[in-house]
Amino acid sequence: MFYSRTLHISLFISAIILFASCGESNEPSQTQERESRELEFVTTVSFGEMETEPVSTIRAALADDDMSRSEGLMDVHTLPSDAGMLFIFDGDEPRSFWMANTPLSLDIIFANSDFEIVRIHRNTPPYSHESIESELPAKYVVEVNAGYTMQHDIREGMMIILED
Repeated sequence: MFYSRTLHISLFISAIILFASCGESNEPSQTQERESRELEFVTTVSFGEMETEPVSTIRAALADDDMSRSEGLMDVHTLPSDAGMLFIFDGDEPRSFWMANTPLSLDIIFANSDFEIVRIHRNTPPYSHESIESELPAKYVVEVNAGYTMQHDIREGMMIILED
């Protein structure tokens, strides 16, 4: 009888713990929110068609080493409308990004070593652990505020132009 009663109590406590953990969110609460990072915009990226004037230009923070690329826009809570982040990799490969610890919804633009935009993912969900794939090889990735590519009519097949 004692064993059965202990087993029931143990199962009851386990059920309460399981139920409580199901309600947890991946997003940080107000009290858990991490401190916002400030970016330094050190270069520019323009978008356009071959042989024409660019349709738009942003100021960009640079992510060109393993540490800065893995950090990306994590913990950045505000991004000016004319700004973003430029990721530069060593060569063309299919790329994969995610939005973990990124509180902003973004448009993610993948471009190959010829500077051609090969894939755009629009309105990526903040804090998501879903993989965002380039599908085609890419050397450059540009992250801007969600809606930027639609607002400026930036499309796959267009080019990115980097400041020299």
